[in-house]
Amino acid sequence: MRAMSESTPSFATPYRTHTCGELRATDSGVTARLAGWVHRRRDHGQLIFLDLRDRYGITQVIVDATQAPLAHAAASRLRNEFVVSVSGTIAPRLEGTENVRLATGAIELRASEVEILSEAKTPPFYINEPDAPIDEALRLRYRYLDIRREPMLRRLLLRSRLVQAIREIHHEHGFVEIETPNLIRSTPEGARDFIVPSRLKPGTVYALPQSPQQLKQLLMVGGLDRYFQIARCYRDEDLRGDRQPEFTQLDLEMSFVDEAAVIGFVEDLAIRVMAAVVPDRPLLQVPFPRLTFEEAIERFGSDKPDLRFGMELVDLGPVLTDPTGSAGSGFRVFDEALAGGGRVGAIVAPGMATASRSQTDELAELARGYGAKGLAWLAVEADGSIRSSIAKFLGPERTTAVIARAGATPGDLVLVIADRPAVTADVLGRLRSELGSRLGLADPNVFAYCWITQFPMYKWDEQNRRWDATHNPFSGVRPEDVDLLTTTSGDLARSAPDDPAGRARALQYDLALNGWELGGGSIRINQHDLLARSFALQGQTAAGMAEKFGAVLDAFEYGAPPHGGIALGIDRWAALLSDQTNIREVMAFPKTQSGSDLMLDAPSEPEPGQYAELGLRYVGPTRT
Repeated sequence: MRAMSESTPSFATPYRTHTCGELRATDSGVTARLAGWVHRRRDHGQLIFLDLRDRYGITQVIVDATQAPLAHAAASRLRNEFVVSVSGTIAPRLEGTENVRLATGAIELRASEVEILSEAKTPPFYINEPDAPIDEALRLRYRYLDIRREPMLRRLLLRSRLVQAIREIHHEHGFVEIETPNLIRSTPEGARDFIVPSRLKPGTVYALPQSPQQLKQLLMVGGLDRYFQIARCYRDEDLRGDRQPEFTQLDLEMSFVDEAAVIGFVEDLAIRVMAAVVPDRPLLQVPFPRLTFEEAIERFGSDKPDLRFGMELVDLGPVLTDPTGSAGSGFRVFDEALAGGGRVGAIVAPGMATASRSQTDELAELARGYGAKGLAWLAVEADGSIRSSIAKFLGPERTTAVIARAGATPGDLVLVIADRPAVTADVLGRLRSELGSRLGLADPNVFAYCWITQFPMYKWDEQNRRWDATHNPFSGVRPEDVDLLTTTSGDLARSAPDDPAGRARALQYDLALNGWELGGGSIRINQHDLLARSFALQGQTAAGMAEKFGAVLDAFEYGAPPHGGIALGIDRWAALLSDQTNIREVMAFPKTQSGSDLMLDAPSEPEPGQYAELGLRYVGPTRT
């Protein structure tokens, strides 16, 4: 057996001397024992060929009846996915039979002994065909088999490298890794809590954490200075491609820092993680671009823009109004929107001027689904002529002005939305994202990070007549906006949509990657009085604050350092790095869209007596 360096781990066990991905041509003549699953079996009578697979790779095994009759007899019983241990001698493959697609493709193991360790039923889908289409429900039902398949295994290994790199970089920078509890008090954090009834204190519940927000701030008050953990979090909300009821995030907090210090560390972390996990794939721009929230919405219609392509939003207002600023485009939909304080905006879809009526109707339906009242369009034909259903209302001069303002050229399609400013930006931003994907405008090999800063501190909740935090209730306010944390009435308990608080900007920052929100954080309020003032604007009474946030408020009475942090989604990060659009593809045992675990058949009814010992009974609709 060849010597190994001290830095190379040994995988030798009583069942194997090497892994199935380890041996090379230089190992010819070595006696080896391998263990794994039968990936493929080809029976040629006297010769049986096995592809033996483990996590590390595949090695071809040859069993010759004339050389090893007992081993050949055992190999004759094998089927795909049997678990075996095979002993023999490593030999070079015959010239012309090498497999350049395998790292072990220059050698084979000529077996002298075959031991069946475990037999296997015929799997419900092919393990050895990575590109075979398989129903996702079947994959989730037999997830342990799906994990054997090369694509799923590759993604889980990438995720492991991601977490390993994150941990190593944090420890290099003096962070302390601390686990926080999963049974905590329910607090308002933007989503519905999963609750756990307490048997020891009947009538009370724990909540599973949506994030360790209060706990990591308390660690800063405790003087830990730099904390991180790979945290499990739970949110009982409707699921989609980038959400699961339980998920994993990198959670970190730092003391005596400002916004620039946190952003600087996290950006360096991201750059180093990329170099460690996907070293061959480029970053679009370093340092990462920084956009204010207002700029991101204005230019891209999104606070998580994909910067791999342009198609920026254009305000058409200046060419649709007369010299006095009054709406006078001649098209009633535009004029009414502008007169009511709305916005007429556009994006330019390159190369779509030839879109058919059915295609433009489909885009209009898509826009209505996003919340718009309708969609107008103007196509610039190859000869420069303009085709549009609204050109007759605008007239030739204004139509030309709209095309020029949008920056459209022959072959382009201009899509126009007229509505309230927020709706116009949101719908155009969604159309931009959809068309960027359809038209292949984003380089799939490139990663484009960007920071979004200066978020609004609050958003108005019309139903409850109060201000809600746009991120989390502990976010700090920009120093120049502290005086805006008040109401028009002067009474923090009597909020209104036109309060100065609505203009306050937070010390909040998000990190976006290729059109996904990778994570967000903030510099926290560390002063008891200012935190109480912010909570009051959010409709919290003194008693309510003490009940929900008492530990933090009390801790701040004993000296809290300036502190801030961020949480980054591990599942989303791994999905993006492995080119997946659904985080289920990078999770070992995810839930379905309805929150079910098809493999473990969860959630399930409790055992008889479990409700009783918790002092509970089920009063919902009859289960079928």
